[in-house]
Amino acid sequence: MTFINSAYHYYLSAYANSATSRYDTHKRSELRNVCNNILKINKESPLYKIRNNRQVPSFLIDVKENARQIKNVVSSLSDSGEGLANAFQKKVAVSSDENIVRAAYIGDGIDEGVSSSFDIEVRRLAAPQSNLGNFLNSQDLDFEPGDHSFDLLTTTNSFEFQYTVKPDDTNRSVQEKLSRLFNTAGVGLTAEIISDEKNRSAIKLTSKQTGLSENESALFMINPKASEDSIDAMELLGIHHITSPAQNSSFIYNGTAHSAYTNTVTLGNMFELTLQGISPEDTPTQIGFKTSIDAVADNLQKLVDSYNKFIETGERYADQRQGSRLLHDLRGISFSHRYDLESIGMMVEENGSITIDKDQLAEAVDTKAKNEVFSILDSFKSSLSAKANHASIDPIQYVDKTIVTYKRPGQNFPSPYHSSLYSGMMLDHIC
Repeated sequence: MTFINSAYHYYLSAYANSATSRYDTHKRSELRNVCNNILKINKESPLYKIRNNRQVPSFLIDVKENARQIKNVVSSLSDSGEGLANAFQKKVAVSSDENIVRAAYIGDGIDEGVSSSFDIEVRRLAAPQSNLGNFLNSQDLDFEPGDHSFDLLTTTNSFEFQYTVKPDDTNRSVQEKLSRLFNTAGVGLTAEIISDEKNRSAIKLTSKQTGLSENESALFMINPKASEDSIDAMELLGIHHITSPAQNSSFIYNGTAHSAYTNTVTLGNMFELTLQGISPEDTPTQIGFKTSIDAVADNLQKLVDSYNKFIETGERYADQRQGSRLLHDLRGISFSHRYDLESIGMMVEENGSITIDKDQLAEAVDTKAKNEVFSILDSFKSSLSAKANHASIDPIQYVDKTIVTYKRPGQNFPSPYHSSLYSGMMLDHIC
């Protein structure tokens, strides 16, 4: 199980905190199509062994995650249903002060009556609840050795926590033990140890949720069990006292006051705003749209960035055959479109990556026939999408492996239980 463990550890450390988008959800028919494609590839695939290379799991995860990012960008440019020209000119929201408010346009680009700009003034940011415990001398032991317990009550659930204090523990070790317990329990809280200049330490608990409804007094409460030892231990810890209550965000939108539980708000299913800071007095932030050419460049930059990141992934593994194969395939896309891309300001570098000359792109959009420009972009997008789909379904194609035997052509059945291998995750040292 060594390779499996390393694969999941790498995924959690590298991608677990990556933001997801609405394009990461799929219809049942789309998932069925992915499964059928995997089985189709498996049906005629020869039997092989993968070389014992500890970089294989991380390589496969990188391939699949980069392919997913490209597919999401392509999907974002293809969901308006009004053709590629409209997709690349999809509206891009802009904020006059991103330190106060960040804006993203999430409409379909064809909305009638969308305001070209509006003002927003942030009065207060949404905040989580925090409980800061008592500061205790780190090297002493003030707790009574033995078993202790307490209840954690949240707005939706209740949990019982149990912990043991040993005679050789210290206040600090007990606090660290409880912090690990909170952080691994998955109860919507994060715990950290705070130290002061007197070598004392305390537990700080913070809710992952922000905001508070009118009928709630707290996002979480901690109550010791009825035993005297548990009550005394909780009094020592002090984590049952609320030091900073949760609060809602407050903002003024076009002269009208609003509030929300979080700092990310959606207005009219068209704008997603992320509140970043408090507005100066009588200085609202203006939200509007970028110009047409800026919108084209921004949307195109997202596609180019996802492609360049895939190139960088191949270069990280370039000293191995698997990285060379991936680079060969990826560079083939930009090199095959090089003449057309550079004619509209998308400059192909020697390593296959692409940079955008915004001035030349603007000139091409203004002087060339728009159908010609967007035909070039459409061809590049389609090639990139096809390669991302293929790499996502069959990342094993790039891995160095030894063929054991070939199947008899045309007389095979699907092998559904081999699908785990093609997911790029289930690898063991016996490979």
